[in-house]
Amino acid sequence: MDQQRLQNAYVRLQALDDRLTHKVRPRSAGTFTRPGPDRLEENLRHLAEYTVELKDILHEVLAGLARRQS
Repeated sequence: MDQQRLQNAYVRLQALDDRLTHKVRPRSAGTFTRPGPDRLEENLRHLAEYTVELKDILHEVLAGLARRQS
């Protein structure tokens, strides 16, 4: 197992959580307001950025674990 690679992935995951999780988390059900097109586009951009970065981090984790079996 590549400890450094896994540690780097963990640090990146924490940074992603701090930076974007609050932006992509669903709002509470008690307040229902329709966001405008600009707000929807911004939310979609945040979600896309979150998804792509999470995919990259997962790739690092899997690569770090694969080294263990080699």
